[in-house]
Amino acid sequence: MTGFLLRRSAAMIALLLVISFVTFSLFQLGPADPAAAACGQECTPARVAEARVALGMDKPFLTQYADYMSGLLHGRMIGAPGTQTLCEWPCLGKSFQTNENVTAVLARALPYTLSVAGGAIVLWTVAGVGLGLLAALRKGRFTDKLIVGAASVGVSLPIPVTGLLLLLVFVSTLHVLPFTTNAITSPFGAAGPGAWFLNYLLPWVALAVLFSAQYIRVTRSSMLETFGEDFMRTARAKGLARFGIVLRHGARAGLTPVVTMLGLDIGLLLGGAVLTEQIFSVPGVGFTAVHAAQSGDLPVIMAITMVAAFFIIVSNVVVDAVYAVIDPRVRAV
Repeated sequence: MTGFLLRRSAAMIALLLVISFVTFSLFQLGPADPAAAACGQECTPARVAEARVALGMDKPFLTQYADYMSGLLHGRMIGAPGTQTLCEWPCLGKSFQTNENVTAVLARALPYTLSVAGGAIVLWTVAGVGLGLLAALRKGRFTDKLIVGAASVGVSLPIPVTGLLLLLVFVSTLHVLPFTTNAITSPFGAAGPGAWFLNYLLPWVALAVLFSAQYIRVTRSSMLETFGEDFMRTARAKGLARFGIVLRHGARAGLTPVVTMLGLDIGLLLGGAVLTEQIFSVPGVGFTAVHAAQSGDLPVIMAITMVAAFFIIVSNVVVDAVYAVIDPRVRAV
């Protein structure tokens, strides 16, 4: 098991280095000029040249990349010679718009995204897996048809439709839930867990409607396939209780596709739930990425791209580790 995790961790580090290089190359060698973006819209060629020196773009490309990556290990000086300022570790550059350390921008946005993602993941996993398992156990009956029909409707509803509908009904019409406020970032703050729960309930539901529908369909299909396996028939022939057969034998083998989906979805959400954060005005990572793209703030966009890739890759490594626990045959791969 230790060797398996070490191999996966080494592959993760190598992949992160490749992604960092590709991402840095796209932003530095792409058609957009970072120096012109940093200088602003009304900027003379002389000031663009000064901005290139301040950003270190007068150096060879590989030197620029090495300087950028060194900021992830220790602080580095940023700016033109004679006017340099310290970018503290971990340094991902400084925002073109506010001259603020990009790390501080991400640190401010990440708690909001964690709050949105955390509750939504729990809600859609419990609802999706539970209802999918119930549909599989009631195959062909009214309960199964009702759950599958609801999942078909849910999977076809995009986040903008669900989110705006929830705001219209529960906030604007019934006034039973508050508008999402930026003052609450976690259940451990001054507002308390109750206010935190109500504050993020609508974003959670909007995400859960879409994702739980997918989990219902995958769970039902996977469990029905597992119920037909030889080891399940052997367990029933031995006279084992149905509850034990389903949970101890069926769920362990049948939920592996759900683990894969969950790992990918967690990575995507932590990288930024863009539409959800825009609709509910949550200033998380996705919200920050949209505003950075609109203002041409390349250091922020580049940092969010790499952070999103980091979460997706780490989630896949965790999925591999869970697979190794569920199925020992995976450890030999």
